Amino acid sequence: MSGILNMQQVASSLNTLATPASGLASQASSSAIQPGGLASGSVLGTEAPTYSTPFAGVMRDAIAKTQELDTQASNAVTGLLSGQGVDIHTAMIATEKSDLAFEMMLSLRNKAIGAYQQLMGMQF
Repeated sequence: MSGILNMQQVASSLNTLATPASGLASQASSSAIQPGGLASGSVLGTEAPTYSTPFAGVMRDAIAKTQELDTQASNAVTGLLSGQGVDIHTAMIATEKSDLAFEMMLSLRNKAIGAYQQLMGMQF
């Protein structure tokens, strides 16, 4: 659970770093229309969520989904151990989903930190 909290701190610091560029991103996304008539960010006619700072918003949603999967896995394992009618297959699938989501968030965090360190190492 401390890894998830660490990722929330990374997302909040990325949010503060992305704030100056957010105006440019929102201007670009609101004025861009693709040739098929669909606005950018829409897939098959469904609108993608819009954020004031796109990367930080996506990170926040991903962290929330990871926490939700972790809670579901904990509930499934608790239900299995207490005999509340949860079968072992459901508990294992929930546990693996949670593990996979956590591994993905950990990898994303490592890539974001690596990109940040590379940017800080550049000389202008």
